Amino acid sequence: MSGTGSVEELGAHAARARAMALLRIRSRATALAILPAAAAVVLLVAVAQGHIGPGVWSTVSWAVTACAVVILLLAAAVAVAVARARPAVSPTVPLTEAAAPDLYRLVRDLADRLDVPAPSAIALTPDCDSWLEDRTHPANRPGAEDPGEGSGRGRRTPAAPVLVIGSPFLWWMRVAELRAVLAPVVAGTGPSANPDIAAARRFVRGLDAAVADAAVPGQGRIRRIPAAFVGWIAKMLLRGCRGHAAEMERCVAAAASGRAQEVDYGLRIAAQEQVGLAYAGWDRLLTRVALPAWRMGRWPSRLDAGVVSALTELSRRDRLAEGFTSRLGERPACDLIEEPGAADEAASLLAARLFHGGPAEAGPGWSPVDWQQYPEEVVDRKWRTEAARLHRVLDAMGVAGSVTVGAPGSTAPGGAPVPTLARVIDHLASPGADSEALAAGIGAAVARDEEKAAPGPRAEGSPPDAGGGTDPLDLWGPVPLPLFPLQPPRTGTELLADHVVAMVCCAAVDTAGAAPGLDWLDGPALLVDGGRRSDLGAPVLSLVEEGDAEPLRSWLSAVGVRTDKPVRLG
Repeated sequence: MSGTGSVEELGAHAARARAMALLRIRSRATALAILPAAAAVVLLVAVAQGHIGPGVWSTVSWAVTACAVVILLLAAAVAVAVARARPAVSPTVPLTEAAAPDLYRLVRDLADRLDVPAPSAIALTPDCDSWLEDRTHPANRPGAEDPGEGSGRGRRTPAAPVLVIGSPFLWWMRVAELRAVLAPVVAGTGPSANPDIAAARRFVRGLDAAVADAAVPGQGRIRRIPAAFVGWIAKMLLRGCRGHAAEMERCVAAAASGRAQEVDYGLRIAAQEQVGLAYAGWDRLLTRVALPAWRMGRWPSRLDAGVVSALTELSRRDRLAEGFTSRLGERPACDLIEEPGAADEAASLLAARLFHGGPAEAGPGWSPVDWQQYPEEVVDRKWRTEAARLHRVLDAMGVAGSVTVGAPGSTAPGGAPVPTLARVIDHLASPGADSEALAAGIGAAVARDEEKAAPGPRAEGSPPDAGGGTDPLDLWGPVPLPLFPLQPPRTGTELLADHVVAMVCCAAVDTAGAAPGLDWLDGPALLVDGGRRSDLGAPVLSLVEEGDAEPLRSWLSAVGVRTDKPVRLG
């Protein structure tokens, strides 16, 4: 037996040992619940056979019997609650075999080479990771009824786990690279088929789900007290299981890695570099490009395709990434899907919901946007909206059209201040200017706008769509969105700086012939003479934080921006 095989065997043996330790904890808990009943049976039999006479022992026997009945009822209630608790399931986009026959064929061939069961299904996640997920709990099946009803009396079906693949991998990686990266993941179906490991995992997931159910807010007193008791028992058991469960999963991972050593091992080392690169590009794309669009009520419908552009740009800028673009001539893994555009759109919408909290479907205030439309539909609109908000706050504060006395065109014919860049600069640069009050006003206005645009709360226990288009977030119940926010709330100074930058960009577009653009790594960009100007941040910060307008005036003069001209607002 090779060293690889011994590593796999040792890992599998250790995983089974840890699984047995978890099952022993379950057995001890069961024995502890049955112990009073056993004592009651012994006492009752002794009384019936005359070994214990009437009097004190008879009273003790009936007291122990009553206690045993109560404990058995409580134990049964806890067991039913744990069995009925629905384990957490990752929100994913299901990918049927008809939609991706080549991908299913690749995974099955990989499972045959590894001599493990093939995954039962494939799903996509808008993240740079891949894993196996057990979805055999009855509550996780589409249209599932009460776990205690129906055929099989709620027993879990002996199905292999679902293979969840990060959607950015399919667009950035080549077919051979994807196969190499998935090899150790698919190899994990071998340990998952072990009855002891599967039972131990179900036990731990059931306890975790029971704790989560007990923590759900909004329960009435009648439900809250029993749920709190069940949650307390489940927490105690989880504390005893934590170490064994973590070690079991480490051993399972080691066994799967050992089994996959001989499958595309050399290519896997190079493919892991692509995993890190994909993660970096995906993070930049979400935080710099997608997030501004989501805040405008638009969601880019081709995020995964944008990953390729972002990583290609990163490869061009970063000397450490040289040579990666030569891979683009090979077949991309997304070719394994029949309709990659539809899969990309579904994953993009799910990403918007997970990371921003957008609605489940497109609507008047939540529409998709293509990359070609992004500069005009998102960047320009974002600048105009923020510039308009900035001037509304200035109006509310009673700031004049221009601080400079006698400045021409400082007010409109109706008496309203004209939205000019000079008004903003003069106010922030004037002695005694209260930039903190302006920042606070903008923060309050942003909060109001975001509250109006926020989707309504999801209904607790909402049934899946009868038409088969099950919402991937249904299994998360009433958990508020977003599940995974990308950025912490912005400070007032950051918001003020963003709004001043937007005002400068609007003035540059309207008076200096500039244009909105898209930078794949940095998001909205100002294009002057066809080139991106990335040096606007420092002058604006000098104005906002220090009241020094000279750096910004020099920048505006170099670009040719007229600060006294009215700006078109959104």
